[in-house]
Amino acid sequence: MMENYYALLGVSPEASLSEIKRAYRKKAKEFHPDVGGDNSEQFAVVAKAYEILSDVKHRALFDSSFPHQGRRGRTKAGKASFDYRAWLLARTDEESRCKLVLFDLLHNREDDAVAEYLRLSAGKDGFLFARWFSRSEAMDFGFILAEELTLRNQYYEAALLLLNIMVSEKRSPYFRTFFPEVVSFTKFVLLRQTESGVSGELALDAWEKALELDLDSDTNNRLLHNMGEIYEKMGDMRNAARYYQEAFREPRTPDPQWRL
Repeated sequence: MMENYYALLGVSPEASLSEIKRAYRKKAKEFHPDVGGDNSEQFAVVAKAYEILSDVKHRALFDSSFPHQGRRGRTKAGKASFDYRAWLLARTDEESRCKLVLFDLLHNREDDAVAEYLRLSAGKDGFLFARWFSRSEAMDFGFILAEELTLRNQYYEAALLLLNIMVSEKRSPYFRTFFPEVVSFTKFVLLRQTESGVSGELALDAWEKALELDLDSDTNNRLLHNMGEIYEKMGDMRNAARYYQEAFREPRTPDPQWRL
């Protein structure tokens, strides 16, 4: 008998890709061999569930074998349901708007989630989710939102989210076995700044923050060289020369936490 992969991951048949990703990370951390115990069989089943449900074609084929599953959002006849999203939309406080971002992110409204987050974060230098959610929720949802921002070429905002997550991870590990994925994705986003049309000033801001984390010598040198190019284009030859020179100095020993 075929396993019910939705039940294995603990999500609804109507779960968005973001919900499935988050559920998979949570389950995989629980059963990953690195955490100890003989969990290899459970880990393999969870990994298979994610493989199927994260692929549109495979998920559709799987869904066809479970036609009896209910659709999320149905209510019994004669009973009105509380429209939580409408309630959040009517509110203007930051906490409610952050919860609206999260709600949309997990209910197939990723475009709305990104648009609201960009509005909320405009002109603010901080990790908004950390103010209103638990640390684990803020890091999980922040990573998922960073993925959605990247898909929409919002590389600067994605970089800021990821850098805040990395700072939090460095203070107290949470992602653990999944952290190399976070590091790799962060490096990718950082190096796509100017290619995606981000202004020189914003790119410099993201790169300065990244250099404070000292990711690794190769990434640091590439960022420093890119910063030299930005300053050269801006006509600031003094800073351009400084960053070019810094990029070719003897490499420092990177923090082993950032090694992949």
